[in-house]
Amino acid sequence: MRVADLIRFATGELGRAGIADADSDVLQLLGHCLGKTRTGLFLAADEVVPETARLAFLDLLARRRQREPLAYILGEREFWSLPFAVSPAVLIPRPETEFMLEQVLAICRKKPLPAGRILDLCCGSGVIAIVLALELGREVTAVDLSDEALAVAGQNCRRHGVGERVRLVRADLMSAFADRRVFSLAVSNPPYVSSGDIRRNLEPEVADHEPRLALDGGELGLDVIERIRDGLPAVMLPAGEVFIEIGAEQGQAVRSIFSELVNSVCYFQDVEILQDYAGRDRVLHASILV
Repeated sequence: MRVADLIRFATGELGRAGIADADSDVLQLLGHCLGKTRTGLFLAADEVVPETARLAFLDLLARRRQREPLAYILGEREFWSLPFAVSPAVLIPRPETEFMLEQVLAICRKKPLPAGRILDLCCGSGVIAIVLALELGREVTAVDLSDEALAVAGQNCRRHGVGERVRLVRADLMSAFADRRVFSLAVSNPPYVSSGDIRRNLEPEVADHEPRLALDGGELGLDVIERIRDGLPAVMLPAGEVFIEIGAEQGQAVRSIFSELVNSVCYFQDVEILQDYAGRDRVLHASILV
């Protein structure tokens, strides 16, 4: 079968499966099997696909037809213009998290951080910790509850040469730090999808394949965010900065969570919700007061 014929057949298969970007997915899968770029595939349109490559491609096509995410099939996702390994143990990195990192870097470069470490909570594949280690040249502690996620993060740290700057810790949020105030910056992409949304509203690629541990934030999607609020004052240095990715409809609730008194004390100041380029609530930013 020629390259062009295989592309046409596969695009039809994915289209019938309800996949919107069928043509793009087919080109990425076939390019992966043949070792060709998108342009290379078009230039090779009349070439016959070797049988071994054709069979390998059909196997990958069958997985995608079952709505397995393309990034898991290929084992990789680009983020911050860098390649990162991904697996079903970690969330697939998304543009929303890139937006959060843009805000972190912009604010931290205008307002110098206190001396201290950086904390990445719910680190998953490690993209946040690695980008911050590369961009800020600071030591980062990256925390996750999943051993499998930390294994992926470790692979990515080695790949990008930050293994000595990023310390990976298996823990339930701040439980490993024994109330030691050593962090000047905390950044997190926590589970913030409501349990109901996971059941009713998410695409099959997300609901059926991405890790529930990294998605499910409880009934309102706020359970983990509240726990982060409760734990940060014990581990953050005064004037430390906090950034948390949130859902597009959670801005008001999250602002209230970080503005209210805890045990008659207000721990956060300058609480604000940063909106993304589409005008949607996307990031909680606050400073530690005491």
